[in-house]
Amino acid sequence: MAKKVAAVTAAAVLFGTVAGGTMFAVDTMGEYLKGQYTTIGQTETQAQVKVAESDSGDGSTTAGAPVTSAIQTDVSSIVEKAMPSVVAINNTMVMQQQTWFGPSQTVEVPSSGSGIIVGQNDEELLIVTNNHVVEDSKELTVTFIDNQQVAAAIKGTDSETDLAVIAIPLKDIPSDTMSQIKVATLGDSDALKVGQGVVAIGNALGYGQSVTVGYVSALNREVKAEDQTTRTLLQTDAAINPGNSGGALLNMKGEVIGINAAKYSSTEVEGMGYAIPISQAQDIINELMNKKTRVAVDETQQGYLGIQGQNIDETAASMYGMPRGIYVYKIVEDSAASKSDLHEKDIITKFDGQTVRTMADLKDMLTYYKGGDTVNLTVQSLENGQYTERTVQITLGTKPVGETN
Repeated sequence: MAKKVAAVTAAAVLFGTVAGGTMFAVDTMGEYLKGQYTTIGQTETQAQVKVAESDSGDGSTTAGAPVTSAIQTDVSSIVEKAMPSVVAINNTMVMQQQTWFGPSQTVEVPSSGSGIIVGQNDEELLIVTNNHVVEDSKELTVTFIDNQQVAAAIKGTDSETDLAVIAIPLKDIPSDTMSQIKVATLGDSDALKVGQGVVAIGNALGYGQSVTVGYVSALNREVKAEDQTTRTLLQTDAAINPGNSGGALLNMKGEVIGINAAKYSSTEVEGMGYAIPISQAQDIINELMNKKTRVAVDETQQGYLGIQGQNIDETAASMYGMPRGIYVYKIVEDSAASKSDLHEKDIITKFDGQTVRTMADLKDMLTYYKGGDTVNLTVQSLENGQYTERTVQITLGTKPVGETN
């Protein structure tokens, strides 16, 4: 959306942070502990999720079991059917830690989360999780229901919705494991009612899969994340602990109606967990499932953009009438950006079709692209007092010698 903006107010909020192949550092270690059965439809060109068929006879889908005198106490049959669709994810993160006594240093940080098997194409098994579970990833490992561990790669991420899809080559999965896992059935979260029973499954605290039970506490709850992004989530009193992120929130029919998001759960109160509604997430999941699977490239070959930028978060965007994204404060001389149609004062909103909100998002994206790769940036440019969207094609450079990010 176009917004008027005064140059003087824009300047007030902008203070360059260098990244995206320039000089970005993370000040803190961040969050360490950062999911039945619809078939995923396939064509020769695209994978796509399908929701569960209605069995009500009136064309509607019942999202959760209505509560009678008490919540169903024995959910073992639901768990038994759903557990083969849920995986544990271990992520070795690479982060820049600012120290008190010197320059920042690169550190590897282990984290854990969960995922839901949502599809399969001719070559890969596809798993949805939270973006924050796999961000800054150097190495991803998935553990299936039989405790078999297999390496995974990122297929697509969307930081705005906190969703990601990862992929595992089918050839890497033992046949015995394949016989024990299933593609999850996705339900209809739009049909949920407050008070209906739910079951949460996930890799709580990284200890392995565990189960909690509760109710739908609220629908369409507006929750603000640490990056000031406001998301519309399901609220439940089922325990959603660190490590549960990316796991499944199920209705009493065993259908996935939410993707657990422990990142938004408060430590100040009990009984308030959140999940991304599955009906809200389906279009994004379908899009991410059909992206090209990428693996992290060697640091010496990583793509380099060459900008100084400032994050425009939700607060700044509202205050100054600017789009959310990365404000290009300066373009580094003789860099890839300088040889493109990207301009200073542009705001980058997407990188290769994937939403980026921060310099950290951009830096993470670049770890999967080599110098010489050509990508499209979606940017908002200020023209005659209005922001208009345009696409900029850039051939990435490589990092200068001695550049750490």
